[in-house]
Amino acid sequence: MNAVGPQQKAAVYQHSLSDLLRRTAGRVPHKLAIRCGETTWSYAEFDRICSRLCAGLWAQGIRPGDRVAILSRNSHAFAAMRFALARIGAVLVPINFMLNAEEIAFILQNSGTTALAIGPDFLESGLAAARASKIATVLWLPGEKPASPPSELTSFENLIQTDAPISAVEIDARTLAQIVYTSGTESLPKGAMLTHEAVICQYVSCIIEGEMTADDVLLHALPLYHCAQLDVFLGPAVYVGATNIITSEPRPDVILPLIAKHGITSFFAPPSIWIALLRSPLFDQIDLSSLRKGYYGASIMPVEVLREMQQRFPAVRLWNLYGQTEIAPLATVLKPEDQLRKAGSAGKPVLNVETRVVNPDMEDVQPGEVGEIVHRSPQLLMGYFNDPEKTAAAFEGGWFHSGDLATVDDEGYITVVDRKKDMIKSGGENVASREVEETIYRLPSVSEVAVIGLPDPYWIEAVTAVVVARSGHALEADAVIAHCREHMASFKVPKRIIFVEALPKNPSGKLLKRELRKLYQPTA
Repeated sequence: MNAVGPQQKAAVYQHSLSDLLRRTAGRVPHKLAIRCGETTWSYAEFDRICSRLCAGLWAQGIRPGDRVAILSRNSHAFAAMRFALARIGAVLVPINFMLNAEEIAFILQNSGTTALAIGPDFLESGLAAARASKIATVLWLPGEKPASPPSELTSFENLIQTDAPISAVEIDARTLAQIVYTSGTESLPKGAMLTHEAVICQYVSCIIEGEMTADDVLLHALPLYHCAQLDVFLGPAVYVGATNIITSEPRPDVILPLIAKHGITSFFAPPSIWIALLRSPLFDQIDLSSLRKGYYGASIMPVEVLREMQQRFPAVRLWNLYGQTEIAPLATVLKPEDQLRKAGSAGKPVLNVETRVVNPDMEDVQPGEVGEIVHRSPQLLMGYFNDPEKTAAAFEGGWFHSGDLATVDDEGYITVVDRKKDMIKSGGENVASREVEETIYRLPSVSEVAVIGLPDPYWIEAVTAVVVARSGHALEADAVIAHCREHMASFKVPKRIIFVEALPKNPSGKLLKRELRKLYQPTA
């Protein structure tokens, strides 16, 4: 039997993110791929625009291996940039648009970015960061709504006018596809390096475990700079040939009408967004009957809210997705049939992931014992960019250390207890903030709650509950404390209740407990 020659081998086996779009366009060329505002592209058009954009980027001097950052809200242009960069062999660096210019500049400099694409809302911070980072190539991406590009920047429309084909770029599956920066809650952000192979393996896990099909019509409302929306939903949807509706405004008054207007069948949001939808006055006024699949993740869904969702969305099957940037990002899933039977659990490892819960000696914990979640998977990052020390620590013992604490039951279902940093040490006892939150959520007058530990001269860390009451409901601190005393050990009961109008969240809807700790830190 003759083997494939070395010169032919790379092309024969090429399987990059760009190839996924090209193959889908070949299968379903006339199917609607992208709708964003007034822009609609079939899969054939989407593929053709990405090729033209690829040529336009090449004309700007962008080459394989170059890092290209995107600072933008969701748009059709963001989606096109994602696949055009993959086609050129360049490396995507998505940036959290909530960062300030200094924080953006850190990511640009740390990643060695050579070009920055900016959306309409971030000209000031983007240009300031580009100047500080000495980036000469700055591009303009249109948003969901029409806006005129600044004259000094090369626009997306100009880039896709380029018709000169580039030389074929052969991309090995283990080529670096993206550097995604972690949130940096405890230190400066770290750049997780993910290959085409890692991301595509994760797409397969998403498609199988999330039961994604070509018949799905997905609404992408959470930020595409975040790996959950980009790589758990948009990428897999393109892979199977589903229809993608993109919006830049994850608000109930936008989301609910879009579900009805476009017959959305599949929607992902963190618990905070699902809660906002349930509380919206539009909820009972709009036809949401098309919705069949609901996904949640990014933070823990309160069990009481989960029960409410199943009552008010009776036709919607629910999935809980757990993971992190470093695993591209899906690691475990709790499927629809287990939502109430295993309420609060993160489920079991997905198709391409092996997961354990271990003690400090890397031994599997017994059912009910708390340990750290560790993974092995082709989905995992290559390492942290330019940070061999943190990379070595993360992979100690031949497993990737997630930093999340969890228990596992006798059926193998994993329940995340807390991030290591969110475990409260109060009076010498460990208190899981999640357990206290779940107890407080059982009060019908509570809309949202976050439990944190604050410095205290006696307790060392005092369990503190920051509570948002439901609109029109009265709630007193004494009632919350009395309720907790009734249902949990005294050392877990909050020592202080703080009432607020809203909890701080990032654009992905993830609760920012570090902001609460900073805001309510006791003064000397």
